[in-house]
Amino acid sequence: MTADPTLAVESLHRGRELVSPALRGAVDRLDDHSRLVASYHLGWCDERGRPLEANPGKAVRPSLTLLACEAVAGDAAPALCGAVAVELVHNFSLIHDDLMDRDAERRHRPTVWAVWGEPTAVLVGDALLSLAHEVIDESGSGHARAASRALAVATRDLIRGQVLDMAFEQRDDVSLAECLDMAGGKTGALLGASAEIGAILAGAPPRVCAAYRRYGAELGLAFQLVDDLLGIWGWPERTGKPVFSDLRSRKKTLPVVWSLENGGRAGRELAAWLASAEDTAGDTAGVTPDGSAGEARLRCAAGLVERAGGRDWATEEARERVRRAGAALDAAGCDASHRQELDELASFVIERDL
Repeated sequence: MTADPTLAVESLHRGRELVSPALRGAVDRLDDHSRLVASYHLGWCDERGRPLEANPGKAVRPSLTLLACEAVAGDAAPALCGAVAVELVHNFSLIHDDLMDRDAERRHRPTVWAVWGEPTAVLVGDALLSLAHEVIDESGSGHARAASRALAVATRDLIRGQVLDMAFEQRDDVSLAECLDMAGGKTGALLGASAEIGAILAGAPPRVCAAYRRYGAELGLAFQLVDDLLGIWGWPERTGKPVFSDLRSRKKTLPVVWSLENGGRAGRELAAWLASAEDTAGDTAGVTPDGSAGEARLRCAAGLVERAGGRDWATEEARERVRRAGAALDAAGCDASHRQELDELASFVIERDL
């Protein structure tokens, strides 16, 4: 399925425009320093608080919340508090992820911990998480308690996924099933909750809410698969990270783990590359002064993943997850007009750079 980029971009833009004023209002509740740091992270200002328009991100999660509510109730307004909340939780996770992964840049700007240090990154991330539940609880919705619980469960699963991701860095025997489970928590849980919360706040029955959660969770796995592909082959000007960034840090991403399990000789060569600082294909580019792999060795490793079939598998698996997301919308009884918008958004998310 090929996405209509115009429709998808319009949906995301509309979601961002609806959420932005309420999101700013929520962040304004923070203390002066935390508000500055959060506003910087969200692209609203520079590190001195001077207003600017930096890349705010795609706003996929709040857009899902609003679209699901609109599909159920014909109106997105009941889910505005939920859309703000999922965006706050998402940014809590980004600030903490950047710290744990030691990523010094996000969207072509220094990350929070790189500017203000580790304690500030922890505290501001925690503040955004607390603020998310405050926003839902104060909404006055009769469904606020159920929405807040769905967000709490998803956050716990997101953290579980992050714990697994960190644990995998110390192991050389990670299975594909484990890797998919990790991605389902780290990425799929919040996307699933984003759509589910929209349905909950629209007053949908539990069966419909669960179907929207499945839609978002499958989209989350597709999203992670594409991120993993971009982490190896993405253009730096689009991803904000160096080419081969995930191989540089030797992350056990989905295309890498699939290649290790199913890639035959290329997979075995890739395993040897991961286990050793020596290049198994005979390249003598060596190691850079900071100990990271040289560019030629990284290019060789990317070639091993591709020859093993990991790139093709991840591309097709992402599309399969979108097909499963569509089946969940069938189960939800989503009408044709709203179904098209949700389908196009899902396709856009994965097809944008494949």
